[in-house]
Amino acid sequence: MNAARAYAEMDLLRFSTAGSVDDGKSTLIGRLLYDTKSIFQDQMEQIEGASRRLGEEGVNLALLTDGLRAEREQKITIDVAYRYFATPKRKFIIADTPGHVQYTRNMVTGASTADLAIILIDARKGVLTQSKRHAFITSLLGIPHVIVAVNKMDLVAWSEGVFDQIKGEFGEFSKKLELKHITYVPMSALLGDNVVEASENMPWFQGGPLLHRLETATVGGRRNSIDFRFPVQYVIRPNQNFRGFSGTVASGTVQPGEEVVALPSGFSSQVRTIETFDGPKRVAEPGDAVVLTLEDELDVSRGEMLVRKKNVPTVGNRFEAYLCWMNEASMNSDTPYVLLHTTREVQAFVERLEYRVDVDTLHRESVQTLALNEIGRVDITTSMPIFYDPYRVNNATGSFILMDPHTNVTVAAGMIRGEVRRMEGRKPGTASVKAISRPVSPHVTWEGWNIPREEREARSGHRAMVVWFTGISGTGKTTIAREVERRLFAGGVQTMLLDGDHIRHGLCGDLGFSREDRSENIRRVGEVAKLFFEQGCVVLCAFVSPYRRGREAVRALFPADRFVEVYVHAPLEVLRERDPKGLYAKLERREIESLTGAGSAYELPLSPEIELDTHAQGLEDGIAAILARVRDIDTSGHREPR
Repeated sequence: MNAARAYAEMDLLRFSTAGSVDDGKSTLIGRLLYDTKSIFQDQMEQIEGASRRLGEEGVNLALLTDGLRAEREQKITIDVAYRYFATPKRKFIIADTPGHVQYTRNMVTGASTADLAIILIDARKGVLTQSKRHAFITSLLGIPHVIVAVNKMDLVAWSEGVFDQIKGEFGEFSKKLELKHITYVPMSALLGDNVVEASENMPWFQGGPLLHRLETATVGGRRNSIDFRFPVQYVIRPNQNFRGFSGTVASGTVQPGEEVVALPSGFSSQVRTIETFDGPKRVAEPGDAVVLTLEDELDVSRGEMLVRKKNVPTVGNRFEAYLCWMNEASMNSDTPYVLLHTTREVQAFVERLEYRVDVDTLHRESVQTLALNEIGRVDITTSMPIFYDPYRVNNATGSFILMDPHTNVTVAAGMIRGEVRRMEGRKPGTASVKAISRPVSPHVTWEGWNIPREEREARSGHRAMVVWFTGISGTGKTTIAREVERRLFAGGVQTMLLDGDHIRHGLCGDLGFSREDRSENIRRVGEVAKLFFEQGCVVLCAFVSPYRRGREAVRALFPADRFVEVYVHAPLEVLRERDPKGLYAKLERREIESLTGAGSAYELPLSPEIELDTHAQGLEDGIAAILARVRDIDTSGHREPR
């Protein structure tokens, strides 16, 4: 009984494998299962028999996952194969995804719930287009951990030079993506080197075998435990005395007594009980299938959502998304597709195709439609509002699928970026230019700049740009910004530093710290930054700027490649110790009511160009990263994905 309980309480890691054709994905998984003794005797006998029928010299471990007859005959993976195994340290679910280009959709399906992705590269072939495709999809899906497994090292004489070359090439490509934790392992899946046990043939590699990486990777990195989202699946009413709402907690937690709001009605109540098949629960967590009962009789039905009153998702019927097309019939903007989002089902149109992504170069391509396995950025309009978060913040409420209304076939999978805030009338396929509604005094006419910014840039010898530092108090935003400005200035760059304290001593001295005043403060800062930008300066702005909408509105004032968002952060306990302005001490003494990040909301950036942990990283590392980005602005262009 104790052993069974211990097994049930073990961590579960979901991971996917991907790579080009014949890179050895199925062999690797077979080796993992075989060497961890996770194969039953009858399975082994079946694989031995299948190997003999196919004329194999020995046991072909790849047949453990190639379950379809067509897969075994062609010796390729077509469908997504799921396998389960465990070690004394952790349980695993593996998704073996296809390598062929025409099965990219299957790779998206298999990797969508993974905490870790293994990208296999054949040591003889190096980094191929499919390797880049899978890296791009991994980045798009926000998978937090990536292991690049350089396989078939036995066929290149266990060469350290070959491994280093592949590592360098993949690392250079990955700089264009949002892949945070990448590790590299040289191996031979066929012979078992560096899969479960360290290889004696590669003593130059001291990073440990693949299994060690799998057993020590952080689990649950994609799980949102903050934003409570409960899509209602069914209303339970067995009698007049009981009314409950069943569903699965998509994210966050909830307890009896907490106030919740029903969307889209906006009516609120308190959670009375949390019911399960095994009896009442004290806390409902992500993934829990429960029935919530409320203190009040609210009219809530399937497809609606319960959330916390002060933590509400976006409610809207128009949004931007990345779309992976999964149907042989190309996308049609005139077709009313069915959009399935959590438990909600609505009619939807693909209003605009912004561009298709060339996954080899990451360039944006102007096209009229998306074909099978192509990925593009689109604007979608729905017939009724949905309740969503950006995919980077919450993959449970940021993902959706499109279905053909006539055949009920899934035609696309999507990842929501946020609200649509681009200029109307722009041709589809052109570079993204966001726009905001800017207040204008009556009876005034806009006059162009007397000396255009381009002339100022030509004379100063550098391009203008805006570097926006955001993060809660004590993270070191201003300290870093001041040092970056000092070094740029010493190098002959025209600069301007805008800091919260400076702005509130004059321009924004009339504003307080309510949500409305904070938003107006950032709006004014954005307009001032725009003026210095047009003068040809590199403008450094250091502001808490807690609201995502405000930061995105400022970003919209500038060309896409001239705005760099720097998210500066550190653990809260570290910030309390630093407390450079004494704000945390004042909060504890109740001299101030709230502080952003400690009692007042701070909305994390979705995809900042630079992220700095000032507790884990040295000050010089952060400064160097920013200076490198400023110098790279002439050649960086648009970076994908955003």
